[in-house]
Amino acid sequence: MSGKDIHVALAFDERFWPAAFATIRSVCLTSRRRKDLVFHLCYPGLSEEAKVYFDKITDECGAKIMHHDIEKNDTYQHFAQTLPHTKYISAVTYARMVFDRIISSDVQRLIYLDCDILVRAPIEELSATDLEGHPIGAVKDAHALRFSNGTDVASDWDLLDPADPYFNAGILVIDLAAWRKMDMVEQLLLLEKEGKMPRLINDQQILNHLYKNNWKQLDARWNMFAPNRAIETLDPKIVHYTGPNKPWNLINGLPFARVYRHVMTNELFYSYLRMRWARYWVGVGKKLIGRG
Repeated sequence: MSGKDIHVALAFDERFWPAAFATIRSVCLTSRRRKDLVFHLCYPGLSEEAKVYFDKITDECGAKIMHHDIEKNDTYQHFAQTLPHTKYISAVTYARMVFDRIISSDVQRLIYLDCDILVRAPIEELSATDLEGHPIGAVKDAHALRFSNGTDVASDWDLLDPADPYFNAGILVIDLAAWRKMDMVEQLLLLEKEGKMPRLINDQQILNHLYKNNWKQLDARWNMFAPNRAIETLDPKIVHYTGPNKPWNLINGLPFARVYRHVMTNELFYSYLRMRWARYWVGVGKKLIGRG
């Protein structure tokens, strides 16, 4: 790796590798510096089929793929097993909390991307963002009151004050040197010791608490989330498909849905559809057997 490399990290498990592939390919297709791209794939085990697909990224675009099997990372395993999980927040999302223990110390600037996004602008523009001394850059979340303070916006003010700006953690520009200096792992252990962790229901709340008023606000077009087709006229740089409706669903009505399918490739799109349906019916069968 060289000083001119652009480092991008994603965290996912076996269920979402096709979505991660689509996100990575969208980065490559819209970049003018494809051979400078270095993708850090953080996962708890990955099939050979998936690895073959990611190798295609290098063959097609010249980008580098770095594999980080976090299944053997004790620090990640501790937090993956103890931090809150929900229907939409799986254990692997906490990998981003310990990037300093996963990614090489010579990487200074890192872009983190969720796997449910479509990149439409050169990622090097985002990587070059001046963070103005802040450890991270992110886009402000317009739904902050709901996501930060829940049904009672007057609760937990000591952790997340509703008057403070609140960011969406799906796209982050990270100064890893500052991240390491802060020692995220020690901060997380302190939250556990103080008994605050159960009150922070997901990784986004944890990050907003730890980086309270210490983040650079990015142009909203770098993370247009909960999208509908009206945003197409705004020419978003990154479309973030938050919520249960995803662009890999056969019928979704989402913006740039056909573009997303072509970026994923039709072959993988329909293979992923069959994969999810098979998993669904296996789950149904287990429930029926359990009832019997």
